[in-house]
Formats: sequence, structure tokens, C-alpha cells
Amino acid sequence: MKYVYACLAVLLTVTSCYREPVRIVSDFNRNWEFALTQEIDDQVSWRELDLPHDWSIEGSFDKDHPATPGGGALPGGKGTYRKLFVLGPEAEGKRVFLEFDGIYRESRVFVNGQPAGYRPCGYSSFSYEITPFLNEPGEENLVAVTVDNSRQPNSRWYSGSGIYRNVRLVITSQVHIPYSGTYVTTPRVEQENAQVSVRTEISGATGQEKNIYLLTKILDPDGKTVTEDCTHIDFNGEAEIFVEQSLEVKDPALWDVDNPILYTVESKVLKGSGVLDDYRTAFGIRTFRFTPDKGFYLNERPLKIRGVCMHHDLGALGTAVNRRAMERQLEILRDMGCNAIRTSHNPPAPELLDLCDRMGFLVMDESFDVWRKNKTAYDYSLFFGDWHEKDLRDFIRRDRNHPSVIMWSIGNEVLEQWNDPQADTLDLQQANLLLNFMAREDSPVSGDLPFDALLTQKLVDMVKELDPTRPVTAGCNEPAPHNNLFRAEALDIIGYNYHEKDYRTVPRNFPGMPFVAAETTSSLQTRGFYQMPSDSVRKEPREWWLTYDTPHHFCSAYDNMHAPWGNTHESAWINVRDNDFISGMFIWTGFDYLGEPTPYWWPSRSSYFGIVDLAGFPKDIYYMYRSEWTDTPVLHLFPHWNWSGGKTVDVWAYYNGADSVELFLNDRSLGTSSKTRDRLHAFWRVDYEPGTLTAVSYKDGNEYLRRTVKTAGEPYGLELSADREVFIADGSDLSFVSVQVVDREGNPVPYADNMISFSVEGPATIAAVDNGSQVSHESFRANYRKAFHGKCLVVLRAGTDPGNVTLTARSESFAEDVTLSLETRLVH
Repeated sequence: MKYVYACLAVLLTVTSCYREPVRIVSDFNRNWEFALTQEIDDQVSWRELDLPHDWSIEGSFDKDHPATPGGGALPGGKGTYRKLFVLGPEAEGKRVFLEFDGIYRESRVFVNGQPAGYRPCGYSSFSYEITPFLNEPGEENLVAVTVDNSRQPNSRWYSGSGIYRNVRLVITSQVHIPYSGTYVTTPRVEQENAQVSVRTEISGATGQEKNIYLLTKILDPDGKTVTEDCTHIDFNGEAEIFVEQSLEVKDPALWDVDNPILYTVESKVLKGSGVLDDYRTAFGIRTFRFTPDKGFYLNERPLKIRGVCMHHDLGALGTAVNRRAMERQLEILRDMGCNAIRTSHNPPAPELLDLCDRMGFLVMDESFDVWRKNKTAYDYSLFFGDWHEKDLRDFIRRDRNHPSVIMWSIGNEVLEQWNDPQADTLDLQQANLLLNFMAREDSPVSGDLPFDALLTQKLVDMVKELDPTRPVTAGCNEPAPHNNLFRAEALDIIGYNYHEKDYRTVPRNFPGMPFVAAETTSSLQTRGFYQMPSDSVRKEPREWWLTYDTPHHFCSAYDNMHAPWGNTHESAWINVRDNDFISGMFIWTGFDYLGEPTPYWWPSRSSYFGIVDLAGFPKDIYYMYRSEWTDTPVLHLFPHWNWSGGKTVDVWAYYNGADSVELFLNDRSLGTSSKTRDRLHAFWRVDYEPGTLTAVSYKDGNEYLRRTVKTAGEPYGLELSADREVFIADGSDLSFVSVQVVDREGNPVPYADNMISFSVEGPATIAAVDNGSQVSHESFRANYRKAFHGKCLVVLRAGTDPGNVTLTARSESFAEDVTLSLETRLVH
């Protein structure tokens, strides 16, 4: 109690007079210079820009780029960033840090010519203390960052290049809480109260500091203090110490996917008459568990994990982190009924986890795609031996306070699963295909565990040392018990990538072990393209070593085409739905992504796996999930109704909340159809004639929903719609504007490919354009785009001034321009 009184005495003294902030965190993204070079001198041609920045997305597509089409067919190379900055008297006697959320890759940071640090991994977040390298307050300092992404291929998907995540300048007192310095857990959660354990690291300059206290408060979602604790700190000659505190929250509000309530830990380091540091950590109070027979429970409620895998690129924006772009992706997925994200296959941007915390997504947080054995010539295997311990520890420390994170993954399809992998000499296209065929009848190795099983144990132990509260898994494409990762007997959850037919053997092969379908499906689709008969399922390429090619490089948007290791969306979901022991699934993938254009190669340059295309336009399969995963009324009728005469067309409808669907063609009934337990859509085979196709769903004999698709005429005009017509004037907020080509009657034209140009008046600029085509080689950084199957997208970035914005879209094909009015506003 005397410590609480001492803390209160300090706080009363502090609050009685004005004080400057004791921890100053500054956005360090503005006003950098960049050049495609490794030189840091004025002879180089520099250009000004703001971070985050991905230089690869600015380049031209070319099959001869070293990244190959598997890496997005965009350039890599070497680049340098530099920035002048001046610190004022607020930095006098303080410690100064630069925090980087991610640089791809092999980055070196220099301050006033002195090396501050090197980090080869492009996905790691890190902090460098730069205090010793700084000039006196008031004098200029130069920070320079060299980035080397020239050794390629080094990724099986598009990586981007540069300082593509956020940067902060942090000024602290000599005694402070370091980067990722708190660890918050909830060891006991009951209806009446919850125990919150807070472990705080405190760093001191000499270890001799006296009369230091740590005051920890827990704030509810309204910012009100609900409990607090104060602890006296004795460094005992140590430069760093850890303080353990236990607090109790009465009547806790639980974090849940439907109601993601967040609390905040406020940590104040106190001394004498002042506050030395003020550090905040968001967290949630919840319970969860995985069971071997009934799957996953959140807050003691059974919940099927309905997840998707997501790579880190943001489509036309490249990998440069933008909070609004991430939020839009999550909004689209949430409306589909998705409740979980797998961060494939690397630590994500911190903003993604912040959004998942606030929007109610569960997360499988993944660390590595490779360990010691390479999948591409210059991938992370080059650095694994020297860097995996630091990268893994920094990753866990950074992410372990997020309530959205429910499990760690230590690897994806690592070749260490086998004792005799044969993929080391393959090129990138072959490796992407072969990885999913690696399962075979290896004989178990007798005697002691092989090295790779011991390595698995080591990685799991490292995770558990830093966070014993969450289970550890891995995405494995070898389902047999002789998989070295399974032989280690260290994983908490068995995770399969594909191998759907082996699911039923999990309870027998791994008794007492929970199971998750860590990666499923790999269906292949192009928005708006249909191949019939739709009930004939195609696997392409038919064998991994075969080349698959077509004149169009499209894949059918019916759920009837998938990679040979995968299956259809309907089949994958039905298997997970009907087996209680399966905790859930992570579909490959939520969105299309740049690179890995399976089943094709050049001229394709982005993936076909997504439920949503690269531009953010949902494919038809999106509505199957929405009908199965949500209570939102759904009746989605497809395909379009523009065909040649005499053609027989397969018509599908995804629906929910109804018993059956009746189809009409030009007001003539073509009969009713219903989905079954094994077929999740209504189906008709129709002789085409132009006109109006209408679907009506019925519930208890009464009309429930009605949808129509009409034969479109010639392209006549454009319709523009923004996801947000008011956005924030902060220099980074975005508005995504969809463009639809329509006929004279306003019907969407499904085959339209008109060239459309854009111009903007007011405080906004065009950030990117796209149309979702996997084969388009048009630049994302243009002010024009062809429509693809009737649609394209323009992304507007707000400036820093408020005002009215007018977007104009025009095409030589149409007589009239079309405008859209938007507004940017300041937020105080």
C-alpha cells in the first residue's frame, strides 16, 4: 500500500503543473528522398517521396525480371532512402530510437554516416537506438537506409521492395519501457472478474537509479480506470529488469468476434516529482481453446474458424502499407462471413493485427515460409541459420498482446518435413507446383529424432518461452506421422495444407490432438469468365510437371476448376462443416495477389486463387460463402446473359434463408431447383435466348428474394461509385471508386473492355488503377485503365488540405464524361 501512496504523491505533483510528453512518438514517414542506387551522395538523382514506399510496383511487367512471373514479373534491384531531420531541446539528455515496421529486404541503416543496424529479413519489425550517432539538438542529422532486393528470385509471391511499412522516431527518458516491452495475459477469466497479468520490461541507463516506481492502470473501452497497481523498482545494478504485476478487472467485457472489446494497459514509470515514461498496450479479455473432438471454443462458445489466407500485397498499391486499404479488404471479407486470417507466410504489418483486434478477426500468425532448406535460389534460407532466433523472438514479442492472435505458426510447407526433399534444384515455377505433391510413403527413420524434428522442438520452445498462452502449429503438406514436424511431438495443433482425403485419419494418427485445415481449396477463377459444362470439374495443370496454357489465360468462375492438390470451394467447406473435430479452415486465398499465377505462367502475373479479385471485386464464389457463413439474405444469380445464339448455358444461384429457387426466362418458368447437403447452389441448364433471366427464392411457399440478369446492349456509359465519398485529409487515406460500363438502359455490360481515363480536381490524387485482370500489363500508376469484364477501379488518395474533390471518368467510346463528387475533411 505504501507504494500506491508513493505513486499517488508523484502523480499529484506531476499533474499540478504543465508537463511536456515524456515519450514522444513521431511519424517519420514524410519528406524522404529516394534513388535506385546503393550510393548516398548528391551526385545521384534523388526524388522526394513519403513512406511507406514500394518501388517495384512502379515498374513495368516483364517476364525477364529476375523475380519471374512467380514473383509478380516486376523489378527488384537496389535502392537508397535518406532524410534530413533536426531534433530540438526535447531530445536533450534523452534516448532516441528509430522504429521500422518492415523493409524488404537486406536493409542497412546509417545515421550521420554511422551504421545503426542491419536486417536481412524483409518482414521483421525492429528498433534501433540512434542516440550515440546524433548531432547536438538544433543541428541537422542525416539518416540513410540502403535496401538490397537484387538477389532474386527470393520469394514465391510478390514481395515488393523498399521501406514498405511505417517508420517512427521515438524519444524516451533514460529510464523507459523498451520496444515491445510489455506482455499482457489473462490467466483467469470468469463472469464476475478477470485476472490480468502484466509483465513490464524497464530499461535504465546505469542500473543505479533509485526511487523508481511502475504504476500500471487498466482502462476500459471508454478510457476509465478500472484497476491499478504500483510497484517499487530496484535495479540492483542491472540495466534491465522485469516487473510482474497482477490486477483484477471486475465484470469484464469479453473480446469476441461479434463484439471485439479492447482494454488498455497504461504503464507509467515514475521518479520523484516526474513521470519518466508513459507506455500504452491494447489488449482483450477472452478465453479460447482447441479440442480434439469438438474443435475451437471462444469464450466457451463453439465457433468454427472460417478463415482465409492472405499475402501482404494490397493489389495495385503494391506492398506499401496503407491502413485504409487493409481495412477495406477486411470489410469485404467480414461481409462474406469470414472471421479469421492466416498471415501467409510471414509476420504481417502491425496495422493488420490492430485492425483484426478492432474488427473481430481471429489470426493464425505465421513466422516463416522456409527454414534451412530453400524453395527459391535466394530466399530466407540464406539467413535462417544466423537470424531465425532473433527474427522469431522479435515477432512473438511484437504480436503477443493482440487478442486476435489465437495461434502461432512456425512454418509453411517447410522442406524439413522430409528427410530427402528433392525440391532444392527446381526453378520457381516448378517449386510452387511441386510443394503440394511432396507427400509420399517415406519409411520412418529409426533411432534418435532427425535434426529437423529437433529443430521443430527448438522453434516451439522459443515460442513457448515468450508466450506459453497460445498453441503452436505449422502448415504441413505431408500428412503422415513420419513428417519430421509431427515426429517432434512439439506442435499443439495438427495443421494440414490440403490433403482433404486424409482429414479422417487425423484422430487415429494423432489421438488427442486438435486439428485445423491450415490451407484449403486452391480453386482457380477469373471474375466474369465461365467454362461449361459447369458440373465437370477440371484440375489444371493435370500434373505438376506439365505446362498448362490457353489463348486467353482465364479460369472458370464457376466452382469447377482447381489446382491438382486442391479441390472446389464447395467440397472444401462441406468437409470442414460436417466434421466437428476440424477447428476450421483457411482458404487459399481471400484475395488474388501479385505473383504465383498458377496454373499459368507468363503473360499471367498474378494469382487466380482469390475469392475476391486483385481490384477488390468479388467473384461469384464470394456469394456461396456469404450464403453459408452469414444470415444476410442472399440470392446471387449468374452468369451474365450475353451469349451467342443456340448456346446452352449453365445457370447457378447461391442463396440462403429459402427452400428453393425458381428460374424464369422472359417470364417463362424453367422450374425450381434447390441446393442439397452436397451441392450448395441451385442449378439449371438453359437454352440461351436474349432477354431477362429472373430468379425467385421461396420460403414456406412465399417469395423471399428476387434477382434479375438482363442481356446488355452496346456499351453506352459509365457508373461510378465510391466506397466512401468522405475521407480524411491526412495524406494517406483512400477512397476506392468502382467503375461499371453500362448500356443505354443502365445494364452492366459483361464483355466491355473500353479504355477509360481519369482526372481529379481538388485536394486528392490518383494513387492507383486496376481492373482485376491477371494478364493485364498496364501500369498500376497510370490515370487510365481498360475495363475488364465491364469493370475497373481507381483509387484516390487524400491530400492534407480539406476540400471538395471531383473525379471525372471519360472514354472515347462514350459521348459524355461522368463525374463523382467527394470530400476530404480534417479530423481533430
